[in-house]
Amino acid sequence: MNLNHRAALLCDDMLARADELGIRSQQLDCGTTLIDCGIQAAGGLAAGVMLARACTAELAEVTIVPSGSLPRPTVQVTTDHPKLACMASQYAGWEVKGKGFFAMGSGPMRAAAAREPLFEDLKYKEQAKRAVGVLETAQFPGEEVCGELADKCGVTPDNLILLLAPTKSLAGGVQVVARSVETALHKLHELKFDLDSICSGWGCAPLSPPAKDDVSSVGRTNDAILYGGHVVLHVRCKDAAVTSIGEQIPSSASSDYGRPFGEVLASYEYDFYKVDPLLFSPAMVTLVNLKSGNTFRYGELNQAVLAQSFGESL
Repeated sequence: MNLNHRAALLCDDMLARADELGIRSQQLDCGTTLIDCGIQAAGGLAAGVMLARACTAELAEVTIVPSGSLPRPTVQVTTDHPKLACMASQYAGWEVKGKGFFAMGSGPMRAAAAREPLFEDLKYKEQAKRAVGVLETAQFPGEEVCGELADKCGVTPDNLILLLAPTKSLAGGVQVVARSVETALHKLHELKFDLDSICSGWGCAPLSPPAKDDVSSVGRTNDAILYGGHVVLHVRCKDAAVTSIGEQIPSSASSDYGRPFGEVLASYEYDFYKVDPLLFSPAMVTLVNLKSGNTFRYGELNQAVLAQSFGESL
């Protein structure tokens, strides 16, 4: 079950449906394929769903469904392979840098490179014939950046596929909000919970309205999960493994909780690494223990902060 192979097949399908999805592609001189889902291309909801599916290497079902008393578009994610889909692939753990270029990198190319310390814990690395990455950026990477990525992934540049979308684009917003289950798993990993005991995951978060710029959109997409996200995880473990850390799982465990993320980030001079790491988690997390039959729920949805972030009236 090669993650990059699965994502590459999805990219082939996207390219065959480019007009339908509102995306554009180009091939650099080095051979790398760039798929624009929202920089110059229009993109849209369907392109965003495909982006999220590529991020999870097609190991998660991603849909946009109605939710709430006043139905609003909600990004729903379901997976029976949460560790591989979310941690080995979807997690945006690769800072991609080049001359005048920066992007947050996610997708299965991370598993081919296995550069992050996280992969030592996951005990996972794969060889890829074609590597696929998703870059959250408003810029097109140059050949030097693509060459470095390909080299780290163990492929030639002509076997590298990069999907691109800025946060403020509709497609980019969908793929970020589709990270509800991923953020829960990442928090549990930080709390030393055994990820192998997680059998399946379901999550949903409201689709945030695109803001006028990427910085504001980063705030809204994060708030969608921090204050509006609910994740249900099915686990097999001792109840004590859950109850011993349960109160620390939701975003409300953080001292930075209670304000729109844009305000929090501004207070730290837009340095993500100064933000309390306990904040990055869904608003509500439910763990269903298949071993004991008991269910544990932590946190709650916060519609007031969500409405403030989204510029809505309650």
